[in-house]
Amino acid sequence: MADVVIAGGGPAGRALARACARRGLATVLVDPAPDRRWKATYGLWGDELPLLPKSAIACAPSATLAFGTGPHILERQYLVVDNAGLRDWLSGGYDVVSGAVSGVEHGRFGSTVRLSDGRLLAAGLYFDASGARPKGDRYEQTAFGVVLPAEDALRLVDSADTAMFMDWRGSEQGFLYVLPLGDGTVLVEETSLARKPGLPLEVLAARLRTRLSAAGLKPGDREERVRIVLDVPVPRRGRMVPFGAAAGLVHPATGYSVATSVRLADPVADAVTRTWDRGPAEAASAAHRALWPSSARAVHGLRRYGLRALCGMPPEVVPVFFDLFFTLPTGLQRAFTSGREDISGTAETMSTLFRTAPWQVRKYLIG
Repeated sequence: MADVVIAGGGPAGRALARACARRGLATVLVDPAPDRRWKATYGLWGDELPLLPKSAIACAPSATLAFGTGPHILERQYLVVDNAGLRDWLSGGYDVVSGAVSGVEHGRFGSTVRLSDGRLLAAGLYFDASGARPKGDRYEQTAFGVVLPAEDALRLVDSADTAMFMDWRGSEQGFLYVLPLGDGTVLVEETSLARKPGLPLEVLAARLRTRLSAAGLKPGDREERVRIVLDVPVPRRGRMVPFGAAAGLVHPATGYSVATSVRLADPVADAVTRTWDRGPAEAASAAHRALWPSSARAVHGLRRYGLRALCGMPPEVVPVFFDLFFTLPTGLQRAFTSGREDISGTAETMSTLFRTAPWQVRKYLIG
């Protein structure tokens, strides 16, 4: 019998598995494709995950820019994750079972996890880190990207070592995201920040092809497709503990979650370890509390308000809003994008935006 069984072999699941194993818990990770490499491109702010080793960093761009109606230099270090390095860093100490979870039954002394092929795993505590499923009634971020040689990307950015965090020029309902990958190539991605339902990938692909054609470029062979659910509700407390995107850890207004999930793995594992002797119900409750303290719930509510405000703006107003956001002090930008439990910082960011916004933007921030 395992102490902990975790469904989902992505960064969130493996971060939690490593954290639990390091605390002496017998941990099993259920991964539908344990040998499949992670194809998604993960970016994060360096101050969100300062302990990330160099082996897990594919590229640290020399500059990070944003463009609303004008250019902005962002003072925070943006990093591109080396997926193989991140996976290696999060490996070790736990067992990996190939399979998919089809059901879970909870009893007084533990849980029985059923796999799709009929195998059963006995667990003291069960975590679901298998991600969030897209639904038509949810806000989603969608994106379609291609990977180009760095020299081709110079037709879109001034330097192949520059990250263009978002560029709202030339598109009414989305922005261009340009990211050096550290291997002589650059990801160029047409992104719809937030929409309900998500903007279809075919629409984004067509826009990107038009944009590239205007720059005299042809799409590369490597493509990237992104669909992120932004408004997964805060989970109810129960014997099954969601983690990662399944637990609503995706930032409602940015779509980022990897750094948050990796950072929260240790405090969640600590909470489980402290309460382990009190039984699985107490351990599950402690894990829920570690994931969603009252401060995080309050900030999440403010972020969701921001998501709704953004989605209510007409396309021509959105670049003006981001001009305002990226002229805020870096500390306020950081508070809203990364301060998961920073109630005062998040509230100050939002109130400052409201005070400084022209009426054409302010009226959409009133709600």
